[in-house]
Amino acid sequence: MKKLSLFIISILMVGLLAACGTATEEGNETTGSEGESKKVLKMATSADYPPFEYIDTAKGSDIIGFDIDLVNALAEKTGYEVEVQDMDFNSLIPALQAKQVDLVLAGMTPTPERAENVDFTDIYYTANHMIVSLKDNEVKSVEELDGKTIGVQLGSIQEEKAAEIAEQVSLKVENRNKISELIQELKSGRIDAAIIEDTVAAGYFEKDNQLAGFTLESSEEAGSAIAFQKGSEYTEEFNKALNEMKENGELDELIIKWFGGKE
Repeated sequence: MKKLSLFIISILMVGLLAACGTATEEGNETTGSEGESKKVLKMATSADYPPFEYIDTAKGSDIIGFDIDLVNALAEKTGYEVEVQDMDFNSLIPALQAKQVDLVLAGMTPTPERAENVDFTDIYYTANHMIVSLKDNEVKSVEELDGKTIGVQLGSIQEEKAAEIAEQVSLKVENRNKISELIQELKSGRIDAAIIEDTVAAGYFEKDNQLAGFTLESSEEAGSAIAFQKGSEYTEEFNKALNEMKENGELDELIIKWFGGKE
């Protein structure tokens, strides 16, 4: 009787798991309530970059933002599920190279150096560099950075921009892992200014009236693209879906939602 009872319990457990839908043993697929299986792709981001990706602690612990909405829309079109994880920006490309994740959305610019190690889709958004400082000690030109300390996010394209500016004026460059850390360093007086993408800086300006900034006039637009492992089978799929969103207006809808219509 005991063996029979255990057998019946096992049958019931198998049926329960099948009804609820579970991940496969490899963790690459999920089964929904209707029995359809979707491959799960692991996506990495750096959730300190509003409005691209961030955590609104007043509303919960989920990562939200433009990139999150974008990847969810693309996953729906390509038939995948996406599992998002947060890490420091300078760890994103190494995570792709080590095949720990399948893709990265983090407002990342496809520079030639990065393209040597990962594959990119077409550009999905463009922005400009901005010099951010405190209103009480406002920096209004590149020339005024002479002799000052400027902060940039580690591993970002702004790090490269700071190196360019250092060829024009004498300055010290400080690296930090997160944009929020740059703002804290700025307000504590440990740095005099920071280079931040204009769209991201605008979000901080709305919340903090102590901040000021100007756009670098000579800077070229820095576009954001989705990064994949080198030779990834997913790059072409997602790029096709991205271009479909551009053509049918879905991407514009997301831009209006998160950036107020800025293109």
